[in-house]
Amino acid sequence: MAKFFYLLLILSLSVSCREATVPKPKAYLRLDYPKAEYVPSNINVPFTFEVNTLATKVALKPIESNTSSYGVNLEYPTLKGTIFLTYKAIENDRKNLITFLRDAQNFTQKHNIKADGILETVYESPENNTFGMFYEVEGNAASQAQFYVTDSTRHFLTGSLYFYAKPNYDSILPAAHYLQKDIKHIMETVRWR
Repeated sequence: MAKFFYLLLILSLSVSCREATVPKPKAYLRLDYPKAEYVPSNINVPFTFEVNTLATKVALKPIESNTSSYGVNLEYPTLKGTIFLTYKAIENDRKNLITFLRDAQNFTQKHNIKADGILETVYESPENNTFGMFYEVEGNAASQAQFYVTDSTRHFLTGSLYFYAKPNYDSILPAAHYLQKDIKHIMETVRWR
């Protein structure tokens, strides 16, 4: 019996000297994007803006065989996303301005089906004659951001952010925030020609 007691004592001392096993905390992916550097856009359209050097530009295309409408795609290959810009000239009457505004707002609202929410931010820059709206789309929607800017008389520019992946809000959120800052910078630096 004494041998059993000593064996039990030695066994308990050897087990008690070990550190307690603690589960490792969950790891999160850390994504570091380079600090944005902006340069003037060199595109032959009726407006200018500053573009992030991380973006590559796709060829400028007239829309609908109309020389007063253009599409510009700013591709971000490292982020697997694209900002699609569409420019339309406002004709002599302001009737088509109302149509453009309605279309831009309806296009954003179509994302309500999948979105958890849409945050609207009014943009005004009277000194640059630029007014508009920025929409941040939350949730698993196809587009994570939309915007439009106009001078209310001659120029109308819309933009949308899309990723080359199935929408998974948690996965694309860091890239979406990075590109939303670029969209806001585009809005702030638009100058009409």
